[in-house]
This record gives sequence, C-alpha cells and structure tokens, in this order.
Amino acid sequence: MVNHSEETQLVIITGMSGAGKTVAVQSFEDLGFFCVDNLPPALLPKFLELMKDPKHNIQKVALVMDLRGREFFDSLFEALDQLSKEDWLSEHILFLDAENQSLVSRYKETRRSHPLAPEGLPLEGIEQERNMLDELRGRAQNIIDTTDLKPRELRERILASYSEKTQQVFSVQVVSFGFKYGLPIDSDLVFDVRFLPNPHYVEQMRPLTGLTNEVSSYVFKWTETQNFMEKLLDLLGTMLPQYKREGKSQLVVSIGCTGGQHRSVAIAEHIAKHFSKDYVTHVTHRDIDKRKGK
Repeated sequence: MVNHSEETQLVIITGMSGAGKTVAVQSFEDLGFFCVDNLPPALLPKFLELMKDPKHNIQKVALVMDLRGREFFDSLFEALDQLSKEDWLSEHILFLDAENQSLVSRYKETRRSHPLAPEGLPLEGIEQERNMLDELRGRAQNIIDTTDLKPRELRERILASYSEKTQQVFSVQVVSFGFKYGLPIDSDLVFDVRFLPNPHYVEQMRPLTGLTNEVSSYVFKWTETQNFMEKLLDLLGTMLPQYKREGKSQLVVSIGCTGGQHRSVAIAEHIAKHFSKDYVTHVTHRDIDKRKGK
C-alpha cells in the first residue's frame, strides 16, 4: 500500500436522474478531479486498488453512481462501508435532488424515458427512484436542490464548495420560505415560525419584506419572538459543531412562515448574522418575491 502524505479526496456524485449529474461531473473535471461516470458499485474495490497504486498518483477523484447501474446497486452500501475504513481516503457524498414536477419537465424537454420506467410515465420512475435512493440521501454530506438552478448556477455552487480553498470549510445555508409554496427539499433542519405575530396584517407593512428595518423591528419586538430566538440560537449553537464533526460540508437551516415574505426573512437574516462570526454563512430568501409575481 502506498503511504499517502495527504488524504486522497473521493467525491461520490449521486442523486435523482435528471437532477444535474452531468453538469456536476463536468464541474469536477474543471477542478482537476479524475472523473468516472456511471461506475458500478461492485467495481469500487478494484478502483480503490488503482487509486492506491503510486504509479498513477491520483489525489482527487469524482465518481458518478446512479441507477443506470441498478443491477449493482445492492452492493453500493457495502462499498460505502468499505470506504469508511480506508484511513488514507477522504470520502464525501454529493446528492443532487429536484422536485418531481421539475424532473418530469426535464424529461419531457429531452423526450427521454426514465431508466426505471422505459415504457411508462416519467413520474412513475421518479417516484420509484426516490424511494430507492432515500437511504443514500440520508448518508450524503452535501445535498443540492437543483429545482430552480440553471446549469451555470449549479456549476458555481459546486466550484464554490469543492475548490481547494474552500473544500474543508463547513458552511451554514439559511433559507427562508413560505409553507404555501412547499418545503425546500434540500433542508436539513426546518423551523416553523407561523406562530409569531404576522406583519402581513399591518396594512403599511404588507407590501414590505423582512429585509426592511420596519418589518424586522416589528417581528422582534414581541416577547414570544425574543424567547424563541434565544432558544433557537442556543439549540443551533449546540448542533452546528456536531454536524461539522460528522463531516458535513454544509448545513441547510430552513425557516418557514406562511408566505416567506416577512417573519421567516427577518429571522433567517438574524440567524445568518449571528453565526457569521464562527462559520461561513449564506442566506437565501426563496419566496420573498412570490406574492409580487416576480
């Protein structure tokens, strides 16, 4: 066995068919990774032997594994368990996901059939695939929801997450959303703030958002908001170091109110600002302009 001076990086790219794995593997190629598309899990032990060989000097590897190789899929978890025992290897699973409606639209645009439903409707294959991949999704260190991402935006997310300068950085993604538009599917933690006083019912605040001082001050002036925030920040302060220790590259914390315009926006901004001194934080307001039709 070769004595590696540095850990070899292995990223396993997987997820829903049609969620962007082709764009992902091309992005990893641009980052200098040795990439293999659609490697059957049963061949992973043989590939590890190749990676150990000092003649090849392979330090960064990205492997695409999906249900095109479903006849080998039962051996995937056995292979992943083997990876965790290799002390010379840093293993990371990137799971690409998207909402069913978006995946169906992509299949219709390309006029391709789903690999699990070649003679049936794409939705049938998508639902079957989602059930099969549920456990694998739970083992992923990074989940990216590509529902609303253009290929360029997905590429930028991957380059930002896996470039050499940032690949070891743990980041906190704070997302505000409206429950009326559905849950963000890439959430790790979801908190419902619909119990807090709603600025929507104050006429002059209705067209504003939680990014304004007027709405933010209204949200935080209430005792119940202050008590909730004290407990939530304490809870997150306890959990974040544990998630980082477990090897996650990012944690997605989603804050939901009814429409995603007022309360969730103000609270998401507060959370991101609070933890920015200790972690790389990003805040996204998914539904802030939905009511305006933007």
